[in-house]
Amino acid sequence: MSDTPLSRTDTGSTRARAVRRASVLTALLATTVLACGTASDKDEDEHSTSPSPTATSGAALGGTSADARIEQVNETMRKTPFSGIGTTTAFDEGLQEIRWNPSQGLHIKLVGIGGDMYCKDGVTYTSADLLAKSLGSKGVQITVPDRLDDTYVTTESGQGCEAYFAVPPGTFAPDKDTEIEGVPARAVTAASGSTSDVYYISEEDPARLLKTESTRDGRESHTTYADFGKEAGIVLPKADQVMTMEEFREEVDAG
Repeated sequence: MSDTPLSRTDTGSTRARAVRRASVLTALLATTVLACGTASDKDEDEHSTSPSPTATSGAALGGTSADARIEQVNETMRKTPFSGIGTTTAFDEGLQEIRWNPSQGLHIKLVGIGGDMYCKDGVTYTSADLLAKSLGSKGVQITVPDRLDDTYVTTESGQGCEAYFAVPPGTFAPDKDTEIEGVPARAVTAASGSTSDVYYISEEDPARLLKTESTRDGRESHTTYADFGKEAGIVLPKADQVMTMEEFREEVDAG
C-alpha cells in the first residue's frame, strides 16, 4: 500500500522536472542561434524572442543620434541581396557564412561547427544539430535521435528576417570611423546590459552596413558584409524535413 504515495511522489517529481525542462527548452529555442554580430541583445536571461532587440538609444548614450542614417541603412539592407562572413558570439570557434536574398530569405551556415539555419517570412528553420549545440552552449544538453539528423526546427519571431542583421538605434562614434575595404565608414555604437556593438555603416550612399564588432558577456565577434546586389539562390528545407518546436521536443523526449 505504501507504493501508492511513493508512486505519486515520483510521478509528480518526474512531471515537474519534465515541465521545467520543457519550459527551459522552449525559452532557449526561441532565442538560440546566432548572434549574427548585429543588434545588441538584451540580457540573455530575459530570453527575448527577438533576434534583434532594441539597444540603448543614441540620446541616452549622450552622443549624436545616428537614427536617421541607420534607418536608411536598414532600408537598403532589407531590399538588397548581400553576403557576409565572420565569427559569432554563440560559439568560441568557427565561422558563419551569411547570405540574404530579399525574395528567398536568409541562410546562415556554421563553418567548422556544423549546422545551418534559414529564415523566411519571419519563420526561422534551425538544423537539429545546430540547435543541440546552441542549447549545449547555454547549459541544456539534449541528444538528437539519428532519425532527426536532417530535420529543421521552426520558430517564429514575430518580425521579418531582416531583424537578424538590422542595426538598432545608436550613437555616432567619430573616434572609431575608418575604412572598410576602401569604403569610408562611420562608426555607430550601441549597448544594452552586458552587450556592446560597433556598427560600421557607409558614409556615403548607397547606405549600407559594412561591418559589425560585437561583445556578448565577454565573447567577441566580427562580421563583414559584401557582394551587395549579387543574388544567391536560397532554397528552404523541404516540408518533410521540417517540424515545429513542440514536435521536436516530443521527439527528443521520446529518445
